[in-house]
Formats: sequence, structure tokens, C-alpha cells
Amino acid sequence: MRTAGPVLLGVFGFPVAHSLSPEMQNAAIRRLGLRCIYLKFAVPPSMLSRALDRAESLGFRGVNLTVPHKEAALPLMDLLTPAARRVGAVNTVTFMGAGRREGHTTDGEGFLRATREDLGFTPRGRKVVVLGAGGAARSVCFALADAGARNIVLVNRTPARAARLARALVAEARIPSSAFRLSGRTPWKRLLEGAALLVNATVLGLHGEDSPVPARFLLRPMAVSDLVYNPPVTGLVVAARSRGLRAANGTGMLAGQGALSLERWTGRRAPLAEMRCALLAALARRDGGQRDPSGTDRTLPGSRPTAYPGRTRPRQAPAWRAYPGRI
Repeated sequence: MRTAGPVLLGVFGFPVAHSLSPEMQNAAIRRLGLRCIYLKFAVPPSMLSRALDRAESLGFRGVNLTVPHKEAALPLMDLLTPAARRVGAVNTVTFMGAGRREGHTTDGEGFLRATREDLGFTPRGRKVVVLGAGGAARSVCFALADAGARNIVLVNRTPARAARLARALVAEARIPSSAFRLSGRTPWKRLLEGAALLVNATVLGLHGEDSPVPARFLLRPMAVSDLVYNPPVTGLVVAARSRGLRAANGTGMLAGQGALSLERWTGRRAPLAEMRCALLAALARRDGGQRDPSGTDRTLPGSRPTAYPGRTRPRQAPAWRAYPGRI
């Protein structure tokens, strides 16, 4: 039986060493004066079910899930919120006691909070163009639909995938949607005409690529939201700002979804400004070549060490060494 100690929270991913969630969440926890701690754990896909069982037995209040676990977690939940069921992904797990788990997604709501605060954007009655058709795009699109967007245009390198998402939006959210191929011949002028927001929900920009949309088609008063947050200024953000458009990166969404998770677990309003500052500071340290102060990936007690193909495996730090009252 677990003795009294900090309330345990965490994030499961594979890999997860790059995650900035601990810096963000622990900054919020300190600001609120909560007796909690948030850690990150490397959990291979084959061990997700076992890791969730183990976390529950150790008294965790909840965990976030990141790649590649968001969709795989669906059948492992006892309850799913309507948002998680519709999006088909879980990024927030709450352990409810008596062996029951609730799966939720905060990604879409976090995106809406970020665009409202960073760009002054509200979706009701407006056209939005979304680049991408993966999990992030799905969360964003259904959140926009629920918030009253008038029309969503999807542009993706694999048009069949975009078409499936467009059909789901029409069928499940009853919002006009269409799909187009992202290529050198994309009819940007026609697609962006009348759009109030352009969202990049792809990884384009993550490795220093130029803007996926030629700058000449980025016209005011359209705003731009790029979900990539590292690097903090992508080719799309540069192009948008060069044309006088309001543009923001993915830091706001990352902080927004994390804040909503923390609020769900603690019942306290999360200090969003504090979380953003912690993220920006962590990004600055990383860009400066400084070591991530939260340490390496961790493994849950009782699970086997994680293999990292193609690179040196980091030292595994026991998650509970800091706690005098541990199992």
C-alpha cells in the first residue's frame, strides 16, 4: 500500500525524452502550491496496458499520453468522454478509483484556447483551412466544428486521408468540408479565399522547411496558427508575419492542452501564463545546448528498461528515488 506522499502524475510516450510537459506541469504545480509531481516515462507500445495498470496500482491520479499511444489507449479505458470518442484518441487518462479509468482528449480545446488568446480568433461562422489530416488535424477540426466554424477545407499530401476526415466532419459534425492535395500545384488562391484562419497540423516546419504555402497567398485579415513549436519560428510563421498577418506557433496549444489536463486532475484553475513561460524557458535551454533538467526517460517500477534503436540508451533513473514514502 502506498504511504502518504506527493500526488503522482506523468506522461507516457515512446520516445519521451524530448517532452517538455514535466517543465510545464511542475511549474504550474509549484505556482498552485500543490503536493504533486509530474514525471515522464518511456513506455513501448507493447507495454502500454501494463504501464497503465502499474501506474494505477502505484496511486497515480492521472497521466498524459503522447505518440504513439493516443489511439491505442481507446480500448483500455472504462469511460470515454464524447470528445475522445469522436476524435478517436486519448491524451489524458484519469484514474477514478476502483480500477476505473476515464479517457479524454484536451488537444482540441487547448487549440481553441490558444487561438483565442494568441490570435483573437473565434471560429463561429468562419472558414478555416487546415493543412494535414492526422491525429492533430482531427482534434483541431472537430473542435472547430463544435465551436461553430462555417466551413473547413483540408489540404494533405495524401488526399484519400484528407477525404476520409472531410467525410467524417460532414457525417458526425454536420459541417461542410472538402479535401485537396498538398503539392506544388495546390490552388491556394481559391482555397484561401475568405478564410479567417490557416492551421498547419503537419510536421512541415519541424526540420526548417520553407513555408508550405507561398507567402503571396497569405493575405490579411487571415490569421495563421502553426502547431509546430520547436523551432519556435517556422517558415510558415515567418512568411505570415512578413505579410502583416497575425501568426502564432504551437506553444499556446501545448500549454493549453496541458492546463486542461491539470485542471481535470486537480480541480484547480491552471496558471496558463506560468506554463507558457516554463515552456519557453525549456525551449531556450534546449536551443542553447543545455541538458533537459527534468532528466532522462524513466521506467515504471517492475517494467523492463527501454531500448532506443539507433542511438545510445540514456541512463534509467528510478522514478521513486526522491520519495521517502515509496512502495
